[in-house]
Amino acid sequence: MRDVTHDAPAPARRSFLKHSGALGAAAALSPALAACSAGPESTNDTGGGGGRNGTLTAVIGYGNDGSWDPTQTASAFCMAANNHIYEGLLDTDPLSREPYAALATAVPGDLGGTSWTFELRPGATFHDGKPVTADDVVFVYERILDPGTQTLAKGFFASWLKEVRKVDARTVELVLKFPFPDGVSRLTLAKIMPQHVFSRPGAWEEAVKGKAIGSGPYRQTAHHPKSNTTFEAYADYNGPRPAAFKKMNWLTIVDAAPRVAKISGASAGAQIADNIPYANIGQLEKGGMTVQGGSGMNNLFLMFNTRHKPFDDVRVRQALHYAVDRDKMIEVALKGHGKPASSFLDEGNPSYRPARTVYGYDPEKAKALLAEAGVRGLKVDILAVNVSWIVDCLPTLKASWDAIGVETTLSPQETTAVFTKMDQKQDYQVVAAASNPNQFGLDADLIMRYNHGPQNLWMRYARWADAPVARKLFADMDRATKEPDADRKKAMVQDYLDVVAEQAVLYPVVHNELMTAWDPKRLSGIRAQPYPGINLLQAKWV
Repeated sequence: MRDVTHDAPAPARRSFLKHSGALGAAAALSPALAACSAGPESTNDTGGGGGRNGTLTAVIGYGNDGSWDPTQTASAFCMAANNHIYEGLLDTDPLSREPYAALATAVPGDLGGTSWTFELRPGATFHDGKPVTADDVVFVYERILDPGTQTLAKGFFASWLKEVRKVDARTVELVLKFPFPDGVSRLTLAKIMPQHVFSRPGAWEEAVKGKAIGSGPYRQTAHHPKSNTTFEAYADYNGPRPAAFKKMNWLTIVDAAPRVAKISGASAGAQIADNIPYANIGQLEKGGMTVQGGSGMNNLFLMFNTRHKPFDDVRVRQALHYAVDRDKMIEVALKGHGKPASSFLDEGNPSYRPARTVYGYDPEKAKALLAEAGVRGLKVDILAVNVSWIVDCLPTLKASWDAIGVETTLSPQETTAVFTKMDQKQDYQVVAAASNPNQFGLDADLIMRYNHGPQNLWMRYARWADAPVARKLFADMDRATKEPDADRKKAMVQDYLDVVAEQAVLYPVVHNELMTAWDPKRLSGIRAQPYPGINLLQAKWV
């Protein structure tokens, strides 16, 4: 089973996990989980059509067979599900990303110091009935900060968090390396897991495969990779956002047509779906569905293998970006629901400014750069993920490169296959895939550490981490992280984002809008996210 993101990798794959044991290969479920996984309750179950005792059926346009380990995963499906199963000390609003007290009783009043103290919510228990203790909190943070264990979450914490200490059975202290107010919103990324479950030998492998036991409002009842995952309300949950649905059944349907069919018509088998194709918006709205979009960091990016000539030459990478007719891609493939990338960040990000290098459509400049680099007769095979909207964009990408004399072939494949090739260090030239770091948060430091961190697997895939310009970039990132003045920090971030744009090793082509559809006659409290997945913690039956 691969740890796939919403069409991007979590930096926690086979070669990255020799200490953690979270290998990506599929294997049998643990006995405890298998006991409730003999077969789906029903992939069509709507529980009588809603109401207090009905089952909420959702359709997710991404796989449920990625890693479910909260310290590792970047899978859209698994992260969304974990937000309903687990809690952090603090969690964040899915849109504003403002923190609120989850397992902790309060958000710290003073974020300007180097010590934050949290008291755990009285009576909080895990789904097996055992109480949540300070030991569980320390257990999770020690795993994240352990230098011998590579986790995705480490990149979000290790630069600023020194340690987590147990004060007493229900109190913990987070000790920071320097004042870092932005860190408070990241605490949602450290989901508290029961030490008595996940400290056992082999337990982290079970977490990868789908075993999930948290303290959140929903508990997992069954998990069927490539089919569906089911949940039910946890009766003993006493936190701030209790379950509104007695049961939930989340279907994974990656192909666009059957996903849309599942929520269409009078006999629709689901009440909500994400990743709605733009071409189907009108059809669904005519059928009475509400369809709304969320604009953010979601993007189609190009990643170059800098060890494969001529992609070690920045002029070649820039040429291929200048050659892309982004306006045509947005018109034809995205039906107007996108914008050309003018920075690594989307225009709505608080740290956004146009980069010094903006890749407007300029085929003549592209040809001149290739000639300057001495490149002629270039043939490129684009290794691409087969997500529906990415596939829709690929013909424009091919036509753009063919037009400047670059003979281009397209090789769309399942996401797992794409990243397995790179995990195994097989040769490739260019990858076209989707990414959205907004599922982790909004601050630019976090986004950059997800995509361009020095220990990040993205950089290993690009074979770029050891390049002198990359090492300087990483040093600039560290300096910006430690900068206490907010305005100065923002300027430093924008400066190093200019380097990312100029180098174009891993860089977006377009930022697009993600669409969510739901039945307003059945559901209320739904808000469309600007990143993959759904959040139903404030939703309810009509």
